[in-house]
Amino acid sequence: MIRFISRRVGSLVLLLAAVSFITFALFQIGPADPASAACGQECTPERVAEARVALGMDQPFLVQYAEYMRGLASDRMIGAPGAESACQWPCLGKSFQTNENVSDIISRSLPYTFSIAAGALVLWTVTGVGLGIAAALRKGSGVDKVIVGAASIGVSLPVPVTGLFLLLVFVNQLHWLPFTTNEISSPLGPAGPWAWILNYLLPWVALAVLFSASYIRVTRTNMIETFGEDFMRTARAKGLAPRTVTFKHGVRAGITPVVTMLGMDIGLLLGGAVLTEQIFSVPGLGFTAVRAAVSGDLPVTMAITMLAAFFVILANVIVDVAYALIDPRVRLQ
Repeated sequence: MIRFISRRVGSLVLLLAAVSFITFALFQIGPADPASAACGQECTPERVAEARVALGMDQPFLVQYAEYMRGLASDRMIGAPGAESACQWPCLGKSFQTNENVSDIISRSLPYTFSIAAGALVLWTVTGVGLGIAAALRKGSGVDKVIVGAASIGVSLPVPVTGLFLLLVFVNQLHWLPFTTNEISSPLGPAGPWAWILNYLLPWVALAVLFSASYIRVTRTNMIETFGEDFMRTARAKGLAPRTVTFKHGVRAGITPVVTMLGMDIGLLLGGAVLTEQIFSVPGLGFTAVRAAVSGDLPVTMAITMLAAFFVILANVIVDVAYALIDPRVRLQ
């Protein structure tokens, strides 16, 4: 187990380095000039040149990249010569647009993304896996057909459609829920957990409608296949209780593909639920990433891209370990 985790951690570092290099290179070859954007519309060529020096973009590409990566390992100085300022580790640079430390921007945006991800994850997992198992246990019945039909509808509804519909009905028409506000970022805040739930309930439902539909279909298909396996017939032949056969043996083996999906979805969601945050005006990582990409803010884009890659890779490592714990047929080599 320790050797496996060590190898995966090494792979994580290498993949993060590759992601950072590719992202950095794309900004270099892109048509946008961050120095011009940071200087403003009424900016002379001389001031653009000064902005390039202040942003460190007058150096060769590899020098810029090496200096950025050095900040991930130790403190460094950033800014124009003669006006440099210390950047504490981990130094992610300063925003080209606001001159704010990128680490402060990330720490401010991350709680909003965590709030959306946590509730949506619980909601779509419980709903998707639960209904998928129920449909598999009642294969061919009316319950199965209703669940499969609802899943087919849900998987075809994109988040913008569902989100705007929920806002129109439950906020504008019925007034049952408040507009999502950026004043609540955690259940531990002064507003309390109940206000936090009400604030993020609609984003959770919008994501759960789409994701749970996929989980229902995958769970149902794999559970039906698992119920037909030899070890399931053996368990029944031993006289075990139906509940034990279904949940202790069948569910443990049948939900392993769901664990893979869950790991990937968690990683992507923590990297920033872009559309959901845009629709509900939640200033999370996805919302911040869109603004940074549009304005050519390289340090912010780099930080969010690497953070998203870290979450995805880490989720895959956790999934591999969870396989051995959930499915007795799988063992780490």
